[in-house]
Amino acid sequence: MAKRYWGSQTTLRNRASLSGIGVHSGQRVAITLHPAEADSGIYFFRPNPGDGRDREIPADFRYVSATDLCTTVGDDGISVATVEHLLAALRALDVDNVMVEIDGSEIPVMDGSADAFIDAVDQAGVTRLSAPRRYVRVEKPLRVELGSSYAEFRPHDGMRLEVDIDFTNPIIGTQSLALDINPENFRKHLSRARTFGFLSDVEQLWARGLCLGASLDNAIVVGDDRIVNPEGLRFPDEFVRHKALDALGDLALAPAPILGCYRSFRGGHRLNVVALKALFADESAWSLVEVTARRDTRETAHPDLSPALSAAAFAPEVS
Repeated sequence: MAKRYWGSQTTLRNRASLSGIGVHSGQRVAITLHPAEADSGIYFFRPNPGDGRDREIPADFRYVSATDLCTTVGDDGISVATVEHLLAALRALDVDNVMVEIDGSEIPVMDGSADAFIDAVDQAGVTRLSAPRRYVRVEKPLRVELGSSYAEFRPHDGMRLEVDIDFTNPIIGTQSLALDINPENFRKHLSRARTFGFLSDVEQLWARGLCLGASLDNAIVVGDDRIVNPEGLRFPDEFVRHKALDALGDLALAPAPILGCYRSFRGGHRLNVVALKALFADESAWSLVEVTARRDTRETAHPDLSPALSAAAFAPEVS
């Protein structure tokens, strides 16, 4: 059984680097995962992105700048796109503090899954820090709706995903997945599930400057009546598994790991982020706790949070 780090924060033991193509930009990009101090969280470091200033962008839902086909975080006009697969791997493998140095504006898509990021974490190793880990515990049910889609948080002992998808394309159709999230389950059931798209949408996406790096090497391409990839699917229900992978990556934009069940129906990046914002906008829906053992928790009152985690910072957005 994989080791869990319930009580203490963690970081990487060593650095790990990898490179690949940005699925939307089509540009080659390299990233290096660096160890980081306790309470640093996960953040992106873009050295001199064109204006002569280095930038740090927190992996935080308050910095989400776009959710069209992928999740993008940004600050002051500088952004990093397609962060969800990397964040899902870091969260599932209990890695709390990492600096992600990147020489472009998009995390490389690799093979369309989180598998390469797991390899990078395994290469670097994980080490325990002396600071206690805090968790966001869901205290009551909370639901949001976007058209015919909905998402809800419920109290749960641990982190659990329940994801349902419903596509008119008969190759996908309706699929469901319910899974408790831990390193073993993530490696076995989610990490290798690839992103997917429809052959009929390709020309429209290219015209919008999107998916310029997409290929059969990094995405499942779905035709009207068949899977275009010659190797086929890795799982019969690979589509819903990837939606769950995306959801986990988006929920990793919370300021601490979530203890609760997240359910979504016909969801996507926008719905995941809207649900996350709604959770933190309702102070009665969550609390911050320290877990010293699997079932030993100690509450930390909202006023005791650091400025970065203050309840006031989770007020509803006004637009």
